[in-house]
Amino acid sequence: MFNNILENSKIVLTVFLFVAIIMPVVMKLAKHVNALDMPNERKVHKHPMPRMGGVAIFLGFLLGYMLFCTQTIQMNSILIGSFILIIVGIADDINPLSPLVKFCGQIVSAIIVVYYGNIILQDLSAYGIYINFGIFAKPITILFIVAIINCVNLIDGLDGLAGGICSIFFITISIISNIMGVYYGLDASLTLIMLGATLGFLVYNFHPAKIFMGDSGSMFLGYMIAVISLLGYKNVTLTSFIVPVLILAIPILDTLFAIIRRLLKGQSFAKADKEHFHHQILKRAGNQTKTVLIIYLIQILFSLASIVYVLQNPNFGQVLYAIILAIILWLIIGTNIVFDRTELVTKIKRLLSRKRQNR
Repeated sequence: MFNNILENSKIVLTVFLFVAIIMPVVMKLAKHVNALDMPNERKVHKHPMPRMGGVAIFLGFLLGYMLFCTQTIQMNSILIGSFILIIVGIADDINPLSPLVKFCGQIVSAIIVVYYGNIILQDLSAYGIYINFGIFAKPITILFIVAIINCVNLIDGLDGLAGGICSIFFITISIISNIMGVYYGLDASLTLIMLGATLGFLVYNFHPAKIFMGDSGSMFLGYMIAVISLLGYKNVTLTSFIVPVLILAIPILDTLFAIIRRLLKGQSFAKADKEHFHHQILKRAGNQTKTVLIIYLIQILFSLASIVYVLQNPNFGQVLYAIILAIILWLIIGTNIVFDRTELVTKIKRLLSRKRQNR
């Protein structure tokens, strides 16, 4: 057990130090190629910020692969898919691409993992329910990968937010792996490598940030989270679909609420706004650091729920699930994350006023 912990720490520390050391070089490169995130009315930062932090995360991943992974067809497919996403992401960081172009890059990277790497969500089980997807397994897997990529992309709106949430995901998977005695395997190695890479990035991204991860980082992190989740189905790291969903609850809920919000407003899904989860918390917390720490705490609650699910502790689980349900209800009722409360109240008042006049 101690030897396994020591070996795991070695992987995380090696990649962490590498990413932390090369990040200043990537920052200079981003400024040189004009990969800058310019402030506007929708964004929180006030000054131009270098993007392309995802390049350093990707390079850390490559180093970890060369030192700690074995070359296999699965690993080759992951490398090719990630390389495509990084190229698309870098291009977008320098000169923003259309959503369609980025979506095509995401689809291609997912197809490579599914058809070349044979990494497939064939079935899932949760609470005694078993579902085999049959001929729909590959399309569903592609949809899952693309969905997780975009979930992480949407949550990347404050200093340290996306990187921190991804780090919590990787830490939680590592804890679950150790609980279940799974110390080896591609998913376990990739989890530790990505944890080191994201922590190295956070040194420069936590508020006040010196660099943003950009789409090169958010798409790559989402892609790796999806791949690691899928690899877990082939081993015993993830016992069911419920575990990665719980760990990724905040980005998944934020994406779901954004879709509902835009449907209600008759807006395009691709339209950006300032009503995301982190924007709602920021309005109440008042500053970025408090906001991010609050979201970390909520994310940790969801991660604890996934660990409880694995441990099958019903008493502790009931308390956690009740807290989580209260948080979700507060988000829907107490904020504008789904609908504009002021607008709704105005419409109700108008409706009541008309009814009185008709009487």
